[in-house]
Amino acid sequence: MGFRCGIVGLPNVGKSTLFNAITAAGARVANYPFTTIEPQVGAVAVPDDRLKKLETIFKPPSVLPTTIEFVDIAGLVKNASKGEGLGNQFLAHIREVDAIAHVVRCFQNDDVMHVEGAVDPQRDIGIVETELMLKDLETVERKFHETEKKSKSGEKKIKQEVGFYERLKAHLSAGKSVGSFSQHEDEKELLRDLHLLTKKPVMFIANVDEGGLLKGNQHISIVKEIAVRTGATIAVIDADMEAEIASLSYDEREEFLRDLGLSESGLDKVIHGGYELLHLITFFTHNEKELRAWTIPRGTKAPQAAGVIHSDFERGFIRAEVIKYADLISCGSEHAVKEQGRFAVHGHDYIVEDGDVILFRFHV
Repeated sequence: MGFRCGIVGLPNVGKSTLFNAITAAGARVANYPFTTIEPQVGAVAVPDDRLKKLETIFKPPSVLPTTIEFVDIAGLVKNASKGEGLGNQFLAHIREVDAIAHVVRCFQNDDVMHVEGAVDPQRDIGIVETELMLKDLETVERKFHETEKKSKSGEKKIKQEVGFYERLKAHLSAGKSVGSFSQHEDEKELLRDLHLLTKKPVMFIANVDEGGLLKGNQHISIVKEIAVRTGATIAVIDADMEAEIASLSYDEREEFLRDLGLSESGLDKVIHGGYELLHLITFFTHNEKELRAWTIPRGTKAPQAAGVIHSDFERGFIRAEVIKYADLISCGSEHAVKEQGRFAVHGHDYIVEDGDVILFRFHV
């Protein structure tokens, strides 16, 4: 399943530096490949130490991590919703992603011009959010007028839809995002079909210099306050530093991070943050050819999880034979897990949990 996180922000905030660092580093996961799907899209491995431990148990010829896609979206400028700059292209690309990684400049550097003249995270975030909201308002207004014309037929359902779009239009006109809009159960599908931009989950990426990374600064504090207020997540990184260490070998990067007193790279924070933002979990499968991690949304049932591997697995699903990751590590082998009775067989209603090692049984 392709999960996409769009990297957005004003020009010169470090978006492309971050994206290029991601592509060069291959997500800082040893021996796992980075794939460029098209010029502005990169699929990167989700760092997961559990894979390394499972590899020592199963000793497969091949290990395949799960991935998440990052899209480097053209820089946004004020009035993008009206087509300024690359606005229409920018907004169309955001519509195609599952979540937004909003890069905010939180460093001072006279050599790097700020498009608005000075560093001001609150203003910069406001510009991006306003443009997304204006585009959503345009979408809703268009749908409202279309539905209003149809309502002249007198059909009760269409009249109710008009009321829904009218409420949503008023909400956006008041400067509120779709995320804070309350809808009835029977209206959720109408909202989903609009594919509105401000409904997408957001992760703020505070791009700092080395001093900001190690000691923090007032700009970071402002972004954190906004994240708390809006329900977004936040990652603090130094994109320039990430670009530098991306060229190092895996062991050199690990040593570099240790010397700085950091437990993980900024890139790992962003990748994990995107994974968590989309409420994704990982399950594992293995056979004589490979050990593999798979991505699914939290709450996915076993047949649908099997369908991620192949549609035939979902159609012909019989059962899921499940071993918990923690049990496998503590027992040391699949055989020992079964001997100790920690092996379980589940049917169609089983909800897959993060870290499950699963063998799916199905009929063709």
